[in-house]
Amino acid sequence: MASLAVLAGFVVGALAVMAVRPVTGRQRAVVPIDDLQPGGLPQGVASVLAVLPSSAVVLDREDRVLRASSAARAFGLVRGDRLMAAELLALARQVRRDGEIRESEIEVAGHRFGQEATNFAVRVAPLGPYGQVLVLAEDQTEHHRVEAVRRDFVANVSHELKTPVGALSLLAETIQDAADDPEAVTRFAGRMQHEAARLTYLVQDLITLSRIQGAEPVPTPCPVPVDEAVHDAMDRCNTTAAAKDITLVAGGVEGLQIWGDEELLVTALRNLIDNAVAYSPEHTRVVVSARPAGDSVEISVSDQGIGIPESAQERIFERFFRVDTARSRATGGTGLGLAIVKHVAAAHNGAITVWSKEGSGSTFTLRLPALGGVAVPATPDIGTVPLEASK
Repeated sequence: MASLAVLAGFVVGALAVMAVRPVTGRQRAVVPIDDLQPGGLPQGVASVLAVLPSSAVVLDREDRVLRASSAARAFGLVRGDRLMAAELLALARQVRRDGEIRESEIEVAGHRFGQEATNFAVRVAPLGPYGQVLVLAEDQTEHHRVEAVRRDFVANVSHELKTPVGALSLLAETIQDAADDPEAVTRFAGRMQHEAARLTYLVQDLITLSRIQGAEPVPTPCPVPVDEAVHDAMDRCNTTAAAKDITLVAGGVEGLQIWGDEELLVTALRNLIDNAVAYSPEHTRVVVSARPAGDSVEISVSDQGIGIPESAQERIFERFFRVDTARSRATGGTGLGLAIVKHVAAAHNGAITVWSKEGSGSTFTLRLPALGGVAVPATPDIGTVPLEASK
């Protein structure tokens, strides 16, 4: 809104200077705008409006559009010589009646089928005594979306942190009350360890997410052997997989390399494998495989788990989104793992996709740029690697 005020002041000032012609001595005479240029605009106004970043519209005394920026027409604010937003038109008439500058926020429905509504911060100002009105509208849709995401994130973080912290406090009181019962102390101490671990994972994931969520490229990329990253990620997940008798299997083409950050790649793969283990039944297996795909390398993590409903597949990469909230809390998940994977892919100029069917498992595929722009094995004659299992 402040930027709109500056822009409006600039335009109004420019128009005022253009509309004033020196006469004799210290006297100045106001020249009617209609006398300066056909169409009712002084010379140079079109050039001023053209450089404004906001949508700009000039109305005459009959509410006809004298000049409209391309942005105003693209957003559907202007059609032909008419201002299409009823709220803006009402503001313009009020400004014309009393000469006072008005500011407001409005929402304009999309002028094309399926197009979302656009939020505007608007400023309407008079251009002089002849009924002309300047309308400036700045698109605030992305700003509102970011604010909504920020509010949701703060609310979710507060809730997620409150749960383990509250549990730890309650368990500590319980242990204090059960000091004479060694068995109860042992049981509740184990629960405290579980909640403390959950809190640690949440804080670590928040730190990781805050570091990469800007979607900025990896600052110091280097060659990353995919095989080493896969085995490192599998090693970090062995304990949780062994607890459910789930076999981790590595396969695919050996010797592939990507251009990026090894620690970020391991973090993304660890989250994918952890997710697969958490949502798989006991005595199954999770397969991690890599293959060349043109100028990229595709790393897939497949499980034999419960699958993801089709209606939820578009949202699973959102922060704190859970398909099954009760199950996620039972497994100790933070709800940030897939969001981290998405941001790691973005940081590498890559992508993450998912295929899933309820009852048949899921396959997440991480596609990242190959080293040198061509995905070929470091040792071409190795071919396909025999499946390697670990528990």
